[in-house]
Amino acid sequence: MSDSLQELYGRTGRTITDRDAQDITRVEELSYDLKTSDVMSRDVQCLAPMDTMRAVFDLLRKHHISGAPVMENDTLVGVISQEDLMRAMADGDQHAPIQKYMTEKVITVKSYEPVVKALEIFARTKIGRLPVVDENEKLVGMITKGDITRGVLVAIRKDYQEEEIRRYRASHLFEDIISDRTSLILRYKIKPRDFTNGGQASSHIKRALLRLGASPQLARQCGIAVYEAEMNLIIHSNNGGVLRVQVEPRRILMQTSDDGPGIPDVKQALQPGWSTASELARSMGFGAGMGLVNIQRCVNKMDIESATGKGTKLFMEIHLRSDEKFKAPPESPEGPGV
Repeated sequence: MSDSLQELYGRTGRTITDRDAQDITRVEELSYDLKTSDVMSRDVQCLAPMDTMRAVFDLLRKHHISGAPVMENDTLVGVISQEDLMRAMADGDQHAPIQKYMTEKVITVKSYEPVVKALEIFARTKIGRLPVVDENEKLVGMITKGDITRGVLVAIRKDYQEEEIRRYRASHLFEDIISDRTSLILRYKIKPRDFTNGGQASSHIKRALLRLGASPQLARQCGIAVYEAEMNLIIHSNNGGVLRVQVEPRRILMQTSDDGPGIPDVKQALQPGWSTASELARSMGFGAGMGLVNIQRCVNKMDIESATGKGTKLFMEIHLRSDEKFKAPPESPEGPGV
């Protein structure tokens, strides 16, 4: 795996370059699109603090695993690994309680977080397994690099089979449509603080563009822009908002609108690292202040209309190159350009 998609999407404070947008692979896309819950192991083998290290040996050998969570009264209190077992064996301490050797400061990943978050933790900590917890910090699974590899391979195989059928249908659906101006309108209602479903709308938009005949580069470029816009609605709006994409043969128009707190100083908001994200959003890995910067890198035009206490409208536009053109979609029931 190359630079993690988390990094490419700027949540760690790095600006996306044109080269980045070209180099994002489908595997990297999946590591972002797939949630941890999609690939984790749900049949978790657990131990208790007062179990012996001999019990660890028996459990790891029986289930061919490299570690296990330690639970007490349905609460995750530690993890025990092969390395811990080797230390106990070296000490001749196989009958010692697990709590003597277990790691108590447990690093976890949330079930609703993208797979790339787990990859980032693996790379940073060098550990081999992560307990997966839900929004209430309850253990719901375990994830390893092997789980991620298997999950991505399954998703690629399924994705390929389904996309071949859908792409064929979409690319042939609009060939005979003739009009002065035809637009396909996609609308998504985005809920505030809905981190569990964050990124779903942008994922749907990318797939729609690919089925209409967009190049992978164009779809990813648009996907990054609408992802950042979508997450801004989730993080900053009071009541959520609307994400709208208008596909035309020569351009893609994107817009978000909300009735949130507004942006007091738009010029300041465009500075890298500036953010008004809540502590909750920051604790979940968002709010690095690179969203608008990343959008600017991916679109040909961006405008912001905002008033304090009244809300914000974000306008984005991508122009297709001379060698790119969508097959004309059907007329919107609300009329062209709606």
